[in-house]
Amino acid sequence: MLKNVSFLGLGVMGFPMAGYLAKAGFSTCVYNRTASKADDWQKQQPSTAHTSTASTPALAVADAQIVCMCLGNDDDVRSVVYGDDGVLANMPAGGILIDHTTGSQTLALELAQACRARNIGFIDAPVSGGQAGAENGQLTIMCGANAEDYKCAKPVLDVYSRHHQLLGDVGAGQLAKMMNQICIAGIVQGLSEALHFGDKAGLDRQAVIDVISKGAAQSWQMENRAKTMINNEYEFGFAVDWMRKDLGIALDAARKNGASLPLTALVDQFYADVQQAGGGRWDTSSLLTRLPVSKP
Repeated sequence: MLKNVSFLGLGVMGFPMAGYLAKAGFSTCVYNRTASKADDWQKQQPSTAHTSTASTPALAVADAQIVCMCLGNDDDVRSVVYGDDGVLANMPAGGILIDHTTGSQTLALELAQACRARNIGFIDAPVSGGQAGAENGQLTIMCGANAEDYKCAKPVLDVYSRHHQLLGDVGAGQLAKMMNQICIAGIVQGLSEALHFGDKAGLDRQAVIDVISKGAAQSWQMENRAKTMINNEYEFGFAVDWMRKDLGIALDAARKNGASLPLTALVDQFYADVQQAGGGRWDTSSLLTRLPVSKP
């Protein structure tokens, strides 16, 4: 039975994910580069939970059977995994490293090879569902791994997800996440244009959304972002900076595999416009700010 887990990276996603592990009864040790964030996490856990913080990745993973990471980008992952004080040099053999970071397929394959050299399993397991999904334990997890590693990790993945699925060998998870972000980019742009059109047509946009959200146009973005878009509210959610990072990864992968992504490339440039307007930390639904609409 799995007992000891470690979680590295306590951002808006990792903070609640690690909390669910502690609540589920796992002995959970956390690490974050900003130590105060780990201290805050520790204070929020029930007194009955077996939790601890560590000042280095090495100390965090020393006794862990499964190590989870949820970091910013490929370079962040490498900075935690490699080196004398990193995960691989200090994690016990026979364990499994799960990377929830949205990164490149290249990094996933690189980490899998490095893990194999130390008799450690590896799963690339990017997540979807946003901050709300993490806080509610309702994430969707796209996994690339061998079947045995995936089976062993299921008790951990079950804790903070509503669905997780093995999609192929290592790297498949990251490729699936690229598909996820490609879909979101197109949907948010379409929703932005629809709201812009409705405004110019003089319609009650919220009333229209209430109707069309019950039909074929329905989407998560419409259900969760249309109202805030109408109200010009963007100081929350998945940041434009991170979406551009993700779309950049997808576009780079497309150049390598020959896929044609004209809409994705166009929306990526629209997000660049939002960044230039000072909206790098706005929610991705801020694409609407590029299109003139009436004040709410």
